[in-house]
Amino acid sequence: MLSGYSFTVVERFIRYVQIDTQSNPQSGTHPSSEKQKELSQLLAAELLHMGIADAHTDEFGYVYATIPATTDKKIPVICFCSHVDTAPDCSGTAVKPILHENYEGADIILPDDEAQVIRITDHPYLKEHIGNSIITASGLTLLGADDKAGVSVIMDMAKYVITHPEIKHGVIKILFTPDEEVGQGTAKLDLEKLKADFAYTLDGGELGTFEDETFSADGIKITIHGVIAHPGYAKGKMVNALKVAGEILHALPKNEWCPEATDKKQGFVHPVRMEGGAESAVLEWIIRDFETKQLMVYEDKLRSIAETVVAGYPKATMHFEVFEQYRNMKEVLDQFPQVTGYAEEAYQRVGLTVIKEPIRGGTDGSRLSFMGLPCPNIFTGMQAIHSKQEWIGVRDMEKAVEVLVALVQVWEEKT
Repeated sequence: MLSGYSFTVVERFIRYVQIDTQSNPQSGTHPSSEKQKELSQLLAAELLHMGIADAHTDEFGYVYATIPATTDKKIPVICFCSHVDTAPDCSGTAVKPILHENYEGADIILPDDEAQVIRITDHPYLKEHIGNSIITASGLTLLGADDKAGVSVIMDMAKYVITHPEIKHGVIKILFTPDEEVGQGTAKLDLEKLKADFAYTLDGGELGTFEDETFSADGIKITIHGVIAHPGYAKGKMVNALKVAGEILHALPKNEWCPEATDKKQGFVHPVRMEGGAESAVLEWIIRDFETKQLMVYEDKLRSIAETVVAGYPKATMHFEVFEQYRNMKEVLDQFPQVTGYAEEAYQRVGLTVIKEPIRGGTDGSRLSFMGLPCPNIFTGMQAIHSKQEWIGVRDMEKAVEVLVALVQVWEEKT
């Protein structure tokens, strides 16, 4: 416990979520939306105000900051990382956070859209927050806990260690990234500037969860080229690319191999976007599995399905492209057991039982790990992310602050 400390994490969170930082998957710029920079600039200013002399944001919206060591030991430099953007899946404009103090255990009807009800039957984790406070949005937007909860936790940790110089720790780096939700969170990251040895993302869910394993991920783009003709004179000539693309989608397995029919360690193939016209059409996909080698199996199966469909249209052609997105961080973290081990000890020191779960997704930590910065993921408490029913418990965020404070001390003591 941080004895006598008045946490700032909730006050920060409520301010930060009201800043629209939604990223844009269709943009070719970095960051993908200029509005992300508003929060980045605010965070850099607040870190400077705390006394962190080198805090700054760059042209791409990254925030870098260094908390100097309070020990004479030469120990690895640890970085804490979160992302400032929110998901494109649900509006992040004009978020109205609501603090529900002393939650009593009832279903929560969100006031700006009474059709949005956070039901305890759908969200059983609410039961663990009865008697404590939770935060929701108002029903028209997401909340933005993913990942402004992580941002708030890191900022409160920084405030605590700076105002308690008696705590022994090594150099601590702070990193806030843009565009994590659109897969570009590390695209313009300057690792030479960061100068960290190991890192932890704050981008997880329930209290006590710790994640050192993610999906491996590829993207696929299938382009169908049909044959265009005037529809009034198209008999025997036209091949409609949209119909070919639709038949590929129809040929997919219905009860397996897809997000809506898989869980736990099962992978999936998921069409995420379709565009085009009669002459040409594009299908975009994401492929996910915890075993990297399984991605090729899925890709070969999808290619076979698509080729079989296209073969039924002799004048049509197909182009099949595969793009690597990220890989399972566990492949790297297994080489550095202290990164996981020290985190588990920090959890235990603040009274938590470690719950290790694989992430059915990816974080900046996936990419960072393969860029040479091993990086597992720590909980923040966020729930029902990317939706209007998103919520988070105050207790969970405050406990995450305690974990980070304990973690920097564990690294100092164990080195």
